[in-house]
Amino acid sequence: MLQSTKAVRKATDAGLKAAVHRAKPLSPAGVLERMFTLAFSKLVYPQIWEDPVVDMKALEIGPDCEVIAIASGGCNVLSYLTADPAGVTAVDLNGAHVALGRLKICALQNLRDYETFFRFFGRADARANVSVYEHRLRAQLDPATRAYWDKRRAFGRRRIGVFARNVYRHGVLGHFLGAGHTLARLHGLDPSVVLKARTIEEQRALYRERLAPIFDKPLVRWLMKQPASLYGLGIPPAQYKALAADSPSGIGDVLSRRLERLACGFDIADNYFAWQAFGRRYAPGPNPSLPPYLKQENFEAVQSRCGRVRYVQRSLTEILRDSPPASFDRYALLDAQDWMNDADLTALWTEITRTARPGARVIFRTAADEPLLPGRLPDKLLGRWTYEEERSREFGRQDRSSIYGAFHLYILRGA
Repeated sequence: MLQSTKAVRKATDAGLKAAVHRAKPLSPAGVLERMFTLAFSKLVYPQIWEDPVVDMKALEIGPDCEVIAIASGGCNVLSYLTADPAGVTAVDLNGAHVALGRLKICALQNLRDYETFFRFFGRADARANVSVYEHRLRAQLDPATRAYWDKRRAFGRRRIGVFARNVYRHGVLGHFLGAGHTLARLHGLDPSVVLKARTIEEQRALYRERLAPIFDKPLVRWLMKQPASLYGLGIPPAQYKALAADSPSGIGDVLSRRLERLACGFDIADNYFAWQAFGRRYAPGPNPSLPPYLKQENFEAVQSRCGRVRYVQRSLTEILRDSPPASFDRYALLDAQDWMNDADLTALWTEITRTARPGARVIFRTAADEPLLPGRLPDKLLGRWTYEEERSREFGRQDRSSIYGAFHLYILRGA
């Protein structure tokens, strides 16, 4: 079991180094890259920050579709099951994300009632969850996943204990959001006040009065200029540069506009991303906004189809390289291409094109509002695909997570 844990960590470290490290180790850029991989080697996203509802509209998943997706926190992968695909291959370099996904699959297979499943992954803050893990899930997990959740950390606590202490306050993202809340309170501001709004107009007023002033504080302005300050959002140095270039006024203007959209762009009652950002949990009470896989009306469908999901800890390009031609119909790349150089992009899209079935669709997001691929992929390769620019813009406007610069949809051209 101990060997399994070491193997997972070794695979995580190797994959992240290959994906992120570009500069010499002792150069300023190299130091930042290695700081990022150290942070990203742990659980980063208890909840994914791409809207799976928008994903499914763009992907148009059908019963015959084979989907391959970068997994992250797994909300997208399990939510895709509501569209009844033939299969989903969930890929991630981070072994912690794979362990989280496999725990969710195990829970769907072994917890028969929705209430117990939702308490575990929706509320994720009850001591009873640890008992459920111990008596109903632990023995059903594969050795590597069991070793991950059993591992004791500081003060002797096992990792599984985060589900008794609100898992959404943990992970790199959870700690980043917590630090943001603390920083705001130190300046006399309270991010959670936005959640009290009853209308969009109230959301805007509360944001302007009680949250927007944070961007005028000298300490906050200084922190935003430090690339390492955004590692908690999973933004590596290369992506930070693209993000900062998205506005002539710099990174502060970009972040303030995106936080404003998160707070005011959608009805707060229908935006679980805003609840996670400003409340660090899902909304209480009946019928809260939730990822599709956590909704009660979807539980039976997700539960009956969860065996179609296959989790793999490798890079997406490697998985595709080992797959036969015409293997997949739908590809969800998240924002991973922001990390890539031109050679990496070409290698990835060469394999996507080789493994794509007729009419295949690819979606991804970028930190900056940029086309990304033109001028970086060979014209012959990119020419195999049609970029749905207007539809991409519309899907981007619908994305409740609000943190990305652009959403992109490509469709494979006919032979």
